[in-house]
Amino acid sequence: MDKIIIPPNQSNSSETGITNKALRALIADDSENDVLFLLRALRKAGYEPVYERVSTAPAMKAALQRQTWDIVISDYEMPNFGGFEALQLLKESGHDLPFILVSAVVSEETAVAAMKAGAHDYIMKRNLVRLAPAIERELREAQTRGARKAAEEALRQSEEQLRQAHKIEAVGRLASGVAHDFNNILTVITGHSELLLRQLDADDPRRKNAEQIEKAAYRAAALTRQLLTFSRKQVIEPRVLKLNAIILNIEKMLRRLIGEDIEFCTVLDSGAGHIKADPGQIEQVIMNLAVNARDAMPNGGKLTVTTANTTLDKNQLNNFPDLCAGDYVMLTIADTGTGMSEEVKAHLFEPFFTTKPPGKGTGLGLATCFGIVKQNTGHINVHSELGRGTTFKIYFPQVQSALESPRVRIMPTEATGGNETVLLVEDEPVVRELAVATLREKGYTVVEAVNGEEGLRMARQHDGKIDLVLTDVVMPVMGGKEMADALRTSHPDTKVLFTSGYTEDAMGHHGVLRPGILFLQKPYMTATLARKVREVLDEGLLQSR
Repeated sequence: MDKIIIPPNQSNSSETGITNKALRALIADDSENDVLFLLRALRKAGYEPVYERVSTAPAMKAALQRQTWDIVISDYEMPNFGGFEALQLLKESGHDLPFILVSAVVSEETAVAAMKAGAHDYIMKRNLVRLAPAIERELREAQTRGARKAAEEALRQSEEQLRQAHKIEAVGRLASGVAHDFNNILTVITGHSELLLRQLDADDPRRKNAEQIEKAAYRAAALTRQLLTFSRKQVIEPRVLKLNAIILNIEKMLRRLIGEDIEFCTVLDSGAGHIKADPGQIEQVIMNLAVNARDAMPNGGKLTVTTANTTLDKNQLNNFPDLCAGDYVMLTIADTGTGMSEEVKAHLFEPFFTTKPPGKGTGLGLATCFGIVKQNTGHINVHSELGRGTTFKIYFPQVQSALESPRVRIMPTEATGGNETVLLVEDEPVVRELAVATLREKGYTVVEAVNGEEGLRMARQHDGKIDLVLTDVVMPVMGGKEMADALRTSHPDTKVLFTSGYTEDAMGHHGVLRPGILFLQKPYMTATLARKVREVLDEGLLQSR
C-alpha cells in the first residue's frame, strides 16, 4: 500500500555531529520495513527526509506530477513494478533528478545495464552505508547540471535576442540608407499629384488615375515610416501623458475597428501614473494589437484593455532585461482568440514575419509595436497558448513630471498665403522646383539656393528683408544647420524652418531635433508645406513637428 510519511522534526546532530539537511525523497519500494532501514541510514547521515513511498507505476507518476522532489530511490524488483520501469517513468516526466537503484541481490550485468539506462548509482541493501555519500554526490551533480542548463538557456536567450537585434539593425540600416532619397522622391510624387488634382475637374476621367498615384505614394510613405519605427529611427515627439487618456481618446474608434461580434472591455486604473511617450505612437501600438486580436477571433470573443501601476524589483529583472528596477505603468491587451504556437511566438516581433495569407499583411505590425515600445523606453512581452488566447503586456517607466498639454494645431482646409520673402535652400532639384511652385502660388517671394554656402551668399546679396529660411538639413558643401548658424549674425530676426527625409539619428547628429527648433519631415504634402510656412511666419514659436 502506498503512503506518505512526514517524519517528526527531530535531530540526530547530538549523536553524529552532523547538521540535519532537508531531503525530499520519492521512494519506490513495496516493503515498509526496507524503507524504514533507508530512512534510518539517511537520518544517521544527517538528513531529515520528507518522503513518499510508492509501489506502482500510476502512484509514482502521480507523485512526480504532484510535487517537487530532490531524489528518487527505487528498489530493483517489486511485484508488477521494478526499478527499470521507475527509471523510465522518471525520464518521461522530464524531471532531471538523481536516480539511485537499491536492491538486496543484483548481478554485475544488471548493475551495468542500470547505469547505461540512466541510473546514477546502485546500492546493495546490505551496504546502506554507501547511500548517504551517493546521495550527497548526486545532489551536487544535479545542482551543477541545473546551473549549467540555466546558463545554457540564458546564453540561448541572449543569442536569440542578439540575432533579433541584428535583424532589426540590418533592416534599420537599410531603411535609414534609403529613407532620405525615397522621401525626396515621395515628396515629388505626392506634391505633383496634388497639383494635378487641383487642375482636374471632379468629372475628369483622368482624376481617378491621379488619385491612385497619390494614394500609392501615401502608402509608400507609411511603409517607410513603419520600417523606421520598428528600427527605432523615426523622428518622435514624446511628452508627459496619461495612458488612460490615450485609450479613452481612441475607444470609440477601437470599438468600430474590432466589430460588433467581439466584446470590448476596458479596465483602467484611475491612479495609473504618468509616462513620457509619443502619443501618436502609443495609439498606433494599441490599434495594431487590437487589429491582431480581432483577426485572432474570427468567430467572436473578448478583447480587454487594462492599465495598472506596477513595481519591478531587482529580483524580477531577469524577465525584463532592458528595464531597471522601479515603478512602471503597465498596459495589458488580452484576447480570447486562437492563440499562438511556440514557433510563432519565437518569430513574433521579426520584421516581415506574418501568419496571414499573402496580400493580407506586411509582417510589420508587431515589429512596429516592438520598435515603438523600445523607442519610448518601454518593454513588451507576450503570453499565448493555442486555443487560450493571447496577452500582451507593455511596461512604461513612470515619470513624476506634470502632464504636458498637447499642442493645438489649427488645420484649415486651405492654407493662406502671404507676401513675405522666403529663402529656399534645397539640393534636390525636383523637390526645390515643387516647393518654389507651391510657395509662389501662395504669393510669397522665393529666393532659391542649392546648398548652404549659396544660401548664405544669396541672403547677404538680397536687398531687403528675408522673413523665413526654408532649408534642407543635409546638403553638399554646407548643410542647413551650419548655414542657419552663420546667418544669425547678419539676419538675427529671420526665422528658420528645417526639412529633411533623413532619420532621427541623422537629425540628432546635425543638432536640429532640440526644443524650439522648427522641423518638417519629408515626404510632405504641398498643403502641409504651405500651412507650416504660414504657421512659422505668424507665430515662430511652434516646436518641431
